[in-house]
Amino acid sequence: MEKQEARDAAAVRLDDPWYDALASGWGDLGGAGVPVPVAPPAKAAAAAGGSGSGPSAADIYLEVQRSAAFQEVRSRYRRFVVPTVLAFLVWYLAYVVAATTAPDLMARPVAGAVNVAMVAGLGQFLTTFLLTWAYARHARLRRDRAALDLRWDTQEMTRGVGR
Repeated sequence: MEKQEARDAAAVRLDDPWYDALASGWGDLGGAGVPVPVAPPAKAAAAAGGSGSGPSAADIYLEVQRSAAFQEVRSRYRRFVVPTVLAFLVWYLAYVVAATTAPDLMARPVAGAVNVAMVAGLGQFLTTFLLTWAYARHARLRRDRAALDLRWDTQEMTRGVGR
């Protein structure tokens, strides 16, 4: 409990104003309806092993990478990015193919001097801005809190390494 309070208090002191602004979307549950687990502390594992020097930074980062929390953050990222990129590439390639193979269709007037090619081209810009907004929203609501928790835990675990 004290660890979480210290982490929350420290998050307000970050230099980056986005972390505080993004706090409104934090606290989402994992896909199973339970909070995403945090990586187990490497210091406790090293203390149990009796090693005097403790784990190296590489060991800590590998442990975090194998953790369920890290895998959940990566899978949330992939579940959004892969289908979105594929959909946008299909939309973009359809525009390019239509422009080269169906010039009569693309030259068809829509309103005045505006034709189908102009509308589709502007649609490419609109789609880019919409996808940027959707990505930022998805990151804020689905990944930022878990990634920040992982970062705090990793920094805590590596604090004593190399001293």
